[in-house]
Amino acid sequence: MKRKSRSLTIVFLFIALFSFAQQTTTATLSYQEFMSIVEKNHPVAKQADLITKGGDAAVLSARGNFDPKLFYDFRNKFYDGKNYFELHNGGFKIPTWFGIELKGGYEQNEGIYLNPENTMPTNGLAYSQISLPILQNLLIDERRSILKQAKIFQEQTVYEKINQLNELLYKAGKAYWDWSVAYNNLSIFSNAVELSKQRLEAVKLSVNLGDRPLIDTVEASIQLQDRTINYQQSLIDYTNKTLMLSNYLWLENNVPVELTEQTIPENITQTYNKDAYILSSITKMDSIINDHPALKSYQFKLKQLSVEERMKKEKLKPILNLNYNPLFDPEYSNNVNLNNYKWGVTVGMPIFLRKERGELKMTKIKIENTQYEMNYKKTELSNKVKATINEYNNLKKQIQIYDTNVDNYEKLWQSEKKLFDSGESSLFMINSRESSYINAQLKLNEIIYKNKKAALDAEYTFGQLNTIY
Repeated sequence: MKRKSRSLTIVFLFIALFSFAQQTTTATLSYQEFMSIVEKNHPVAKQADLITKGGDAAVLSARGNFDPKLFYDFRNKFYDGKNYFELHNGGFKIPTWFGIELKGGYEQNEGIYLNPENTMPTNGLAYSQISLPILQNLLIDERRSILKQAKIFQEQTVYEKINQLNELLYKAGKAYWDWSVAYNNLSIFSNAVELSKQRLEAVKLSVNLGDRPLIDTVEASIQLQDRTINYQQSLIDYTNKTLMLSNYLWLENNVPVELTEQTIPENITQTYNKDAYILSSITKMDSIINDHPALKSYQFKLKQLSVEERMKKEKLKPILNLNYNPLFDPEYSNNVNLNNYKWGVTVGMPIFLRKERGELKMTKIKIENTQYEMNYKKTELSNKVKATINEYNNLKKQIQIYDTNVDNYEKLWQSEKKLFDSGESSLFMINSRESSYINAQLKLNEIIYKNKKAALDAEYTFGQLNTIY
């Protein structure tokens, strides 16, 4: 759930990021806060908003095909001082949703060589026209097809936006856990270096007192050098992971933010678990999978192809258009004569319909191919969800086991440390116990990281990251 105090938290966070550079205290950037910041301010998240705006623009453009249009046509031939003809024709056209086109205008022609077809009263003629498709384009035409597909695309963009946000949050979530585990590993190696330094000083003191052989200082020095190298490597890894995480941190005014050394992740062992979310998702898995934005895109694509198929089938019909034009003499506008009119019929049809039949087959192939893709994607998502949930539950059990294991390694190390301090153990044994304890901590960090990553994978596969954060 999104927090009501998110805005206050974000303000506090960025104040902390800029002010802590001059202070010795640290600021904790939690996983929940980080994901909320990414969803709100990241450029890709803002780009996702443009997807839906593109859908709105597509519908607006498609509606433009039904806009009334004004027209005016003028032609004149003047030769050898004579006005052969002068033709004026102006008016408007109104396309309608049902395929009928309405037209009205005024026509005035004159000239000594005027075509008899264009002869009319001196004052010209006003006219109206109704064009009605009888067969092809009666049930659907290009204008209606384009608008229907644009409306479907408009709905589709909502899920494309969700899909893009899920991709962004998934990558951001992985970056956070990479940063978190790198920080915890760095802390472990930092403590290990401090322990080695203290032990080296203690061994040197014991050698000076004659309690230990000089060779022990060599072994203690080697241990310190090895751990220093590990620390330096983990520091590089943490620094690089911090830079990668900074790619996802932006202010509201499109200003990137670089994390300071004083900003640290939340304790990886204390972050909230996802048991409740995963259990709830399992009980309604089928409905969640069906509502996945990736599957929704396929469904809308099938709807668009269905409209396209209907349009292709329409083109198999013969063209039969009826045009009726009542004519009106402006001089006798109060006395309409219904016997003054023009009318005509337009008929046409390809003999073999090879182009039309080929286009229809291609559309049907697209529909079949999209259905195969959608079915495969649905099965893939379902199996991936099951796999990630299995991994999550298995890793959760491993965490419990290995957490106990770390405690046991610590007990062995503490016990050996007491023996070493009392002179009853060797430097080799204390180093061995300590190394085992350090490796156990690193292993536990890795398992916890994999568990968090598995939960993120499940959220991503369900397509619900944008609703959680």
